[in-house]
Order: sequence, then C-alpha cells, then structure tokens
Amino acid sequence: MSYMNELTELCGRLGCRITPECSLSEYITFKFGGPCRALVSINSAQSAAELLKYLRSEGIKYGIIGRGSNIIALDEGFDGVVLMFGGDFAKIETEGTILKCEAGALLAAACVNAQQNSLTGMENLFGIPGTVGGALYMNAGAYGSEMADIVVSAEYLDENCNIRTIDKDEMQLSYRHSIFSENKGIILSVTMQLAEGSGDEISAAMRECMGKRSSKQPLDYPSAGSIFKRPEGSYASLLVEQCGLKGMTCGGAMVSEKHSGFVINKGYATCSDVLELCDKVKAIVKEKTGYALELEPVILK
Repeated sequence: MSYMNELTELCGRLGCRITPECSLSEYITFKFGGPCRALVSINSAQSAAELLKYLRSEGIKYGIIGRGSNIIALDEGFDGVVLMFGGDFAKIETEGTILKCEAGALLAAACVNAQQNSLTGMENLFGIPGTVGGALYMNAGAYGSEMADIVVSAEYLDENCNIRTIDKDEMQLSYRHSIFSENKGIILSVTMQLAEGSGDEISAAMRECMGKRSSKQPLDYPSAGSIFKRPEGSYASLLVEQCGLKGMTCGGAMVSEKHSGFVINKGYATCSDVLELCDKVKAIVKEKTGYALELEPVILK
C-alpha cells in the first residue's frame, strides 16, 4: 500500500509496534478472521492522537480493537489499519479509593489491582474478558453490577483528535451502550470510584464470581462472550433455549450446549459460519417468540 512507508516511519517515531498484513485471528477471542493491512499497538494517548490525525487526513480506513473479546472479524479481513489498545497501553494507577486505568488495561487486571488495594466495587466484573476501555464503551456488566456503577470520568479522543475529559453524567450509560458508540470518541483512560473494603472478602467474592462463570459458561471454547443483547422483557439465552436451539450448528460454529447465550468456535469456525448461525437463530426466535435479537459483538468492517 502507498501509505505503508509513511505509516511505518510514523510508528517508529512514536515507538509503536506495527505488524503489516497481520492476521486478525490471532487478536480476537473468536479465533478467526482474515488479515488487516497493518496492526498498530498504541502505547500512549499522544501516539493515538497522532496516528488518528494521520489516518484521517490521508483518508485511510481504520478500526479499533482492545483485546478482541467483543469483536467479530470477517473472513476476508479488514482493508485498512487496525489500532490495538492493548498491553502497550495498560497502566493502572491507584490513589486512595480512585482507580485510573489506561484503555488497554485488562478489566480482570483492574479487578485484581482493586483487590490488592482492598478496594471494593469491581468484584462482579471479575472474569469479564477484554479491556477497561472496551468495558466502558459497552457499559459491560454482570451479576447486577456494571461499569456505570463505578465510573467517574474518562479521557477520550474526539472527532478532531483532541484529548478531552468527559464526566459520567455525560456518557449516556445504559444497557450495553455509551455515548462513545455515537460520537466516534476513542476512549483513552477510565477513572473509577471504589470504596474501602476487606481484601479477603473481596478476594472471596471474586472467586465466587469466577466459579459461577466457569460452571455456567463455555470458557474452554473460543467465543465473543454473550452473542446477543438482552431484549427488553426477556433474556436472549432463555429465548434461544426455549426455541430448542442449544447445540445448533453451522460449520464449526455452535450454539453452546452449556450456555445458550453463547455461540462458540468448535475449532474450525469461520466468520461466515458464525453469522449464518446467528441469522438462523434470530429468525427462529423471531418466528416463535416475536422477539428480535440483536448481535452484541461489533463486526470489524
């Protein structure tokens, strides 16, 4: 590609790792997907701003991923540059009862950090895969808790690549939704307000939470987590199970027999397999129950 030399030079100046023609299957938890033109690992807010300015000014298509846990990558890949907010941009800082995390920090690592500092409020989020930035983007939650309960503010890149701060009351947080999905803002860091607690009690609650996940969810297979959003008035997994769709397959994709809210990769699934299976499930659920299911993961396209 004509821009690759310039992009490589820019990444070198910024100290960001760049991998040309990178297979996305290595970077998403579903473990499938074709190549992108280049994958760039973000290492700072300033690097993210400069890279976004360059890509936008040159009209280069780009996508954003964290640790790939809520992403579906197409079989043909992504005809552009993927910016990864991952391990190179994952600092976690604690000051009193405040926890500040760079966007690429694993949510699980933030939970562990909180426990180590005897801070309570994140126990039910332990075990949710992905990054803190991704968790805020979709207002992730489990077992009655969600990011909206603890977030105070966030730093993000606006449409003009300026670094801005936004308070919680401006984030429009609701079920699996935030303003960032609408204003094209790219989350850089998240600040959370926790409370003082007992490290031992927090640890016990985290173990209990992880035990629930292990017993109920198909964690031994690649997936994107819950495949459908919860429809108002019911639960996706309940509807799928009521329709007798547990174990339904398309190629290497299967509705989990352990948890009907998951579609898993049996080891050889393609993106086409997963999307075809999801379309069939949605059609059957709609026909039999009247509920319209919506995909929860983001399709990178």
